[in-house]
Amino acid sequence: MCGIAGIINLRHNTAINDAVLSDMASIMYHRGPDGTGIYNDKQVGLAHARLSIIDINGGNQPIHNEDNNVWVVFNGEIFNYIELRDKLKIQGHVFYTHSDTEVIVHLYEEYGDNFMKYLNGQFSIALWDKQKQKLLLIRDRVGITPLFYTQINGQLIFASEIKSILVALKQAPSLNKQALDQLMTFWSPVSPNTLFENIYEVPPGDFLTIENGSVKKKKFWDWEFAKPGEYLDKPESTLIEELHDLLIDATKIRLRSDVPVGAYLSGGLDSSVITALIHNYGDVDLRTFSIGFDDGALDESDYQNQMIKHLGADHSRIQCSYSDIAENFRATIWHTEAPILRTAPIPMNQLSKLVHDKGYKVVLTGEGADEVLGGYDIFKEGKIRQFWAKNPDSSFRPSLLKRLYPYLDLSKKQGVIYLKNFFGAELENPELSYFAHLPRWTTTAKCKQFFSEDMKVNLSDNAISELEKTFPARVSELDPFNKSQFIEAKSLMAGYLLCSQGDRMLMKNSVEGRFPFLDHRVIEFANSINPKFKMKVLNEKYLLKQSMRRYLPETIVDRFKQPYRAPDIPSFFTDKTPEYVKDLLSIETIKKYNYFHPARVEKLVNKIERGRAIGTKDNMAFIGILSTQVWHNLFIEGFQSNIKTNN
Repeated sequence: MCGIAGIINLRHNTAINDAVLSDMASIMYHRGPDGTGIYNDKQVGLAHARLSIIDINGGNQPIHNEDNNVWVVFNGEIFNYIELRDKLKIQGHVFYTHSDTEVIVHLYEEYGDNFMKYLNGQFSIALWDKQKQKLLLIRDRVGITPLFYTQINGQLIFASEIKSILVALKQAPSLNKQALDQLMTFWSPVSPNTLFENIYEVPPGDFLTIENGSVKKKKFWDWEFAKPGEYLDKPESTLIEELHDLLIDATKIRLRSDVPVGAYLSGGLDSSVITALIHNYGDVDLRTFSIGFDDGALDESDYQNQMIKHLGADHSRIQCSYSDIAENFRATIWHTEAPILRTAPIPMNQLSKLVHDKGYKVVLTGEGADEVLGGYDIFKEGKIRQFWAKNPDSSFRPSLLKRLYPYLDLSKKQGVIYLKNFFGAELENPELSYFAHLPRWTTTAKCKQFFSEDMKVNLSDNAISELEKTFPARVSELDPFNKSQFIEAKSLMAGYLLCSQGDRMLMKNSVEGRFPFLDHRVIEFANSINPKFKMKVLNEKYLLKQSMRRYLPETIVDRFKQPYRAPDIPSFFTDKTPEYVKDLLSIETIKKYNYFHPARVEKLVNKIERGRAIGTKDNMAFIGILSTQVWHNLFIEGFQSNIKTNN
């Protein structure tokens, strides 16, 4: 993974300054500390900050073709580059490096604008065809790598991170209030929105064509699910082996590297699968990394130790304390470039720092298995709620929800009332595409009760309706389970898990994450099968468990799923509450920024200080408010010092 940036003239030949391109790359030094490169022909300027992983000595970017007419800067990895290069050589293409980047140049020469369909990888690509005066901006299928852009003063400016675009704009940004409203519902804005007004992301699976002063967007891949009656018609035993073989290959090609490769090991099923496959099929020494928590309710060290012993892995662990959360919060928002609703990204930053400090640049992780193979509690909730909706007056059917959360006391009368109030939303409309997500979205959206009156006045659109507008018509024809998977992949996974919790926390420490479960072949296979194989009754990731049981201890395969969480409110209210918390949540600063209602925020803080904050709602509201205040302080109020003087 690296950092890319650039500028293209849309209407006239405004001089593109090498110094600006250099500054755009420099502010992303954490993404690419191993070198920078620039191409500038006055119509387009390309910049690159390199994290060297493949062809360490010869892979410096930008990369060009034989006659210097096609130029590329690239962030990510092309895992099937060896096979593609061999084929392209047979077709007559001449290579001057051994890098995966050069494959992109020659694929474009061979296949034109459709070349990205041949790539197995994670990538953000800027490709300049000098002869046609055409720029392509391409983002990988599921959104592992970030890519942002804006149009201003006859130019299109793009980069891997928004702070790099701000360097080129040389003016303080403003908040996209609709995007904040959406984030306070879905945990991230609705693509292509960002928190910054008039700055957008290239959505996953899309590419932009910039030619003759116009910008056109096209999709080259999307989450396509088989409809009921069209599922892959094969015996369960065959599906088990097909998934098994796909995951072996998806893991093996992600071990291709000219530097050592490690793996995250959380103690859950997904990371255990990946580490077991590396152990059994990877021609590398197994090096694993994990994080533990001082809070025993969040810690999974016992399961991590089981897998370490089972595999004989060379392992390193770091411990996360309450103070770690508070001390690293501001730096985390600088890198997420967006508010967050839980503190979960912060320990992931500590974990990637551990990887970096041990001399590793690449880790494989289990991210994506829940979305692709049906692992989330929200999918279980959806199944139970669909069952409940057929008989809304039943007292037995909602009680099935108690099985999902044995750690919650739902046995008393108020527990039953909670189940009906929380999970009973829209029971009369089970055909809604987002039916399974409504309870969660409703809870998250309660954060918006703290918005200031001025914020509320400016929020004219309904966040859910804005998200629904992005769904293709075919979604309505899917099985309810697949509808839920589609929405999870298009919202929470791409916008938050792979971004704030993924790429940003990895690249903060110059570490590249690789995700075998997000190999598009694995996704397309999973999307073609009957949902019953993904979740058999309420047994999540059924096919994955059956496929991988041969490699893992039963205690890992059959353990109750524990969601990854990190300490929230308690981290900020100790004997040493950080000064930035006191300052940014003061009545004066709340009034000054004007996103939240001062009296309501003060009431929440007082409630917390008295030890009366309860549950998810208070936690998300507090973290959401604090992180929004930090975001404004860093990027808007602090633009002059943090952007203009830090490049």
